[in-house]
Amino acid sequence: MTSWNEELLPATRRALLHRTATAQRDGRTPSMVAGVLRDGRIGWSGGRSGVDGHEPDSDTQYRIGSITKTFTAVLVLRLRDEGLLDLDEQVEKHLPGSGVGGVSIRQLLGHGAGLTAETPSPWWERTPGETRPDLAAVLGEQPFRHPAGLRHHYSNPGYTVLGSLVEAVRGDSWEAVLQREILEPLGMRRTSVEPRAPHAGGWAVHPWADVMLPEPSHDLGLMAPAGQLWSTVGDLLTFAGFLAEGDDRVLSAASVQEMRAPSVPLESGDWEGTYGLGLQVVRRGGRTLFGHSGSLPGFLACLWVCAEDDVAAVVLTNATSGPPITEVAQDLVRIVAEAEPRIPEPWRPLPEVDQDLLALTGPWYWGTQRYVVKLLDDRGLELAPLAGTGRGATFRAEQDGGWTGLSGYHAGERLRIVRNDDGSVAHLDLGSFVFTREPYDPVAAIPGGVDPEGWRGLAR
Repeated sequence: MTSWNEELLPATRRALLHRTATAQRDGRTPSMVAGVLRDGRIGWSGGRSGVDGHEPDSDTQYRIGSITKTFTAVLVLRLRDEGLLDLDEQVEKHLPGSGVGGVSIRQLLGHGAGLTAETPSPWWERTPGETRPDLAAVLGEQPFRHPAGLRHHYSNPGYTVLGSLVEAVRGDSWEAVLQREILEPLGMRRTSVEPRAPHAGGWAVHPWADVMLPEPSHDLGLMAPAGQLWSTVGDLLTFAGFLAEGDDRVLSAASVQEMRAPSVPLESGDWEGTYGLGLQVVRRGGRTLFGHSGSLPGFLACLWVCAEDDVAAVVLTNATSGPPITEVAQDLVRIVAEAEPRIPEPWRPLPEVDQDLLALTGPWYWGTQRYVVKLLDDRGLELAPLAGTGRGATFRAEQDGGWTGLSGYHAGERLRIVRNDDGSVAHLDLGSFVFTREPYDPVAAIPGGVDPEGWRGLAR
């Protein structure tokens, strides 16, 4: 049997190369490089090029466009975790006179601030950064398109504001903070604001003929936090592993997981995708994937992670348009997950057990609805319906002896034990919902009371 830590099977590697090669050919792109991370290590990488003998590899730099936004979001979350700001604070608190009024930091992170998608003319991706020397030039005279907090409206200027926020709070340039707080700790030595050899050149491919022309590459200036970076498959797979597991040198596991949670209401019919805090989240083929895509003239990039399968994929190419690389990267994740499914960890008993908590397990009733309580590791609890639908949840143990809900309807709600005078358990209280050992236990304090005549059959 092949263990999860061994190299990908030859058939899997061939399938990955075939998908990449087909995308490069059918997408008519000068070159394409891709890679897959499995179990925290690179399981495969490969490239294709229209020039014989010059195939890119996992160390070749490409421009990654809006994947840069995820790096900026991590820097903002670091500031929050250090207590230097609150995500629900108004941006004006840290950037007085920025021109974004009462917009919150959280709304900017999730593209829910209602700001314009782009800067005023000329097109920022094709003009030097000095064209927009300050935030006023980036935002323009009418920076809002929607009321804040009501809908997702992708905004490049919004992430420019976040970059300026990082600079204001840290007292240093966005580039220097990025280098010091993300790239160096993670060992991402091939990610930079300017290209470093070996790197690909950007190209535009004619839509109706197999001919090309070079695309210009500009320093984006203030817009850098929205799309400046160059990187490699190797570095981005390292970053993908960080986004999956966290790294206390950069951002905790809890904070990177928070980045995946939907941040704004979904539009009608848009249930297959949402946006968190600097991360896109999609459902494809029964899998949840998170990551980001990116584009700038001459380049397309994408990074997707499937935490359930512990697989991530990165695809980079040097064409303005053509190959559907988001679909390609998602296919690479699927190929690995289906060809070599993750081997689950063996079942093991708990290392120790609290007998009082063990006594809480088993059936409980909310009115007449049947539930079961299970004991988890670290004194956690799971409440689940025994049959049909119901409001189940997992709960984290707290220092005060209670629990806090982690999921679903009861997320954030408090579960506590209510005891009788003799210390025995009377019932469980979950946000005022009473769970008893018998349905409508007459001796428990059930809101509304119980008919004193008790249970009965149908009178004849």
